[in-house]
Amino acid sequence: MNYSTLKKTTVFTLVSFAFIGMTFAQTKNLTLTKKTSMSDSVKTPKLFGGADQYNTWSVGANIGITAPVVITGGTDAFTGNNPNFGYSITLKKQLTHTFSLRLDVSGGKVGGSESAGFLVPNPGNPTETVNVTSFTTSYISGSINGVFNFGNINFLKRKNGINFYASGGLGLIDYAPKISFPSGTTTTSYDFKDHAGSNKTATYIHEMVIPVGVGVKFKLTDKLDLNVGYTENFIDGYNFEGVKVKYPAKNKYSFGYGGIEYTFGPKNKTSLEWVNPVALMYDELYDAALRQEVEALKGRVKNVEKSIDDLKKDSDGDGVADQFDKCPNTPAGTVVDGSGCIIIFPVDTAKEEEVDTTKLAPDESVVNGKVVKATPYSKISFEFDSSVLTKSSYPALEATIEDLKKTGKTITIAGYASSEGTSSHNMALSKDRANAIKNYLLKGNVPAKQIKIKGYGETHPIADNSSEDGRKLNRRVEFIQ
Repeated sequence: MNYSTLKKTTVFTLVSFAFIGMTFAQTKNLTLTKKTSMSDSVKTPKLFGGADQYNTWSVGANIGITAPVVITGGTDAFTGNNPNFGYSITLKKQLTHTFSLRLDVSGGKVGGSESAGFLVPNPGNPTETVNVTSFTTSYISGSINGVFNFGNINFLKRKNGINFYASGGLGLIDYAPKISFPSGTTTTSYDFKDHAGSNKTATYIHEMVIPVGVGVKFKLTDKLDLNVGYTENFIDGYNFEGVKVKYPAKNKYSFGYGGIEYTFGPKNKTSLEWVNPVALMYDELYDAALRQEVEALKGRVKNVEKSIDDLKKDSDGDGVADQFDKCPNTPAGTVVDGSGCIIIFPVDTAKEEEVDTTKLAPDESVVNGKVVKATPYSKISFEFDSSVLTKSSYPALEATIEDLKKTGKTITIAGYASSEGTSSHNMALSKDRANAIKNYLLKGNVPAKQIKIKGYGETHPIADNSSEDGRKLNRRVEFIQ
C-alpha cells in the first residue's frame, strides 16, 4: 500500500467513524432530552459554582490502525505501508471545559515494505551486503498530553453533542524492530545508528516520543463517549524501522483510532468536558426560581420606596412630616415646633402696651413688657424632655433670622440633650430640638439651603450632668457657623 492509498484509507476510516458517531449521538441526545425533561435527578450546575459540581475523571480504550508514515509528510525509508493494529488506554483529568491533562499508554506494531529493497551490510559479514525488503516494529509507549477542545456542535438544544479537540505531549517509547530479507529470513538484531549518530546493535530501543493529534468526540450518554482521532508520533531516533537508510531522517509513525471513554462520578453530576458556559448563563438568566427572586426583590424595593414617600409626606405643609407630626392639620402659615404643634407666644398685653414698639431697634424685642437686646446665634435653652421653644428664645432667633438674610451665610443647627433617659431617646430629642429651630427660621423666610441640622444627643455636655443646674445648661441648641 503506497502513501496516497494510505491517506485515502485513513480519511475514509475517520469519516466513517464520524458519520456513525454523529448519527448515534444525535439519536441519543434527542432521547436523553425527553428523559431529562421528565426527571430532575441530574443537578443543574451554576455558572460560577466551581468544578466540584461536575465529574472530571475519565478512562478510555481505543483500537486502530498504525502506519510508518504521517499525513503531514516527511522523509520515509519504506514507501510501502503494511497496516497493523494498535491500541491505547487513557486516563484523563478535565481541568476546565476546554482543557484537560491525559495519560496515554499505547502499544502495537508498525510495518512497512520496499519492493526494490535496501542494500545494507550483512549482520553476519559486514564486508557483504544484503537486501532488506520490509520491517515490523513492536512498541509500547507512555506519554502525558494536554488536550484542548477547540469547537463543538449542538443538536436541537443548548448542550454540546460533539466536541473537536487537539492534543500534544511528551513521553517515552520502547520498541523492537524486526527486518526481513528476500529469502524470508528475519532478524531482531541489526546494526543501526542511534539518535546521536553512533553505530550500535540492540533488540529493544528506548527513545523519547512526541505525540501530536486531533480528534472528534461524540456524547452518547452522560457517562459514555465515542472517540475518533488521529495521532502522529515523532521519535527522537533513527532506528524505529530497523535500517539506517535515508539517515538522518528521524522516525515517525501514525495511529488512527476509534474507541470509547467512560466518565467516573455520581450520576447526578454532568461531565465538565461537555459544559457550555454560554448556554449555562442563558439558562440561569431564564431560570424560573431566579426570575421569582427578582420579582420578589422588585416588590421589596417598591415597598421601601413607598415607605420613604410616606416618611416625606407632609399633608398640612407645616414642615414636619406626617410620620412625626403630633398635631396634624395645622392651618397654613402657622409656626410650629419640631413635633408639628402650634407655638404659642405668651404675651403680657398690659405691660406690652406700655412699650412703644415703633421705636425698637432691629435687634431689640419685647419680652414680658421689657425691651431685650437680642444677640444672633446665641445658645437656645429648652425645658426638660421638650423640644418646644420658650419665649426667651425668640429675640435671639429673630436676630439670627435677620443676620442670615443679610449675610447669606450657611449654618449648622446642633441639638443636644441632658443625660436623663436612654441615649437613643436623647438622640431623637436633640434632633427634634434642632428641627424646631430650623422650622422657626424657615417661617422667617430664611432659605433652606442656608440651614443644616445635626443631633448629638447627650454627647458633648458643657456642664456636669450630675446636677440639675448642669443638666439645664446641656438642654440646648447651638449655632455652628
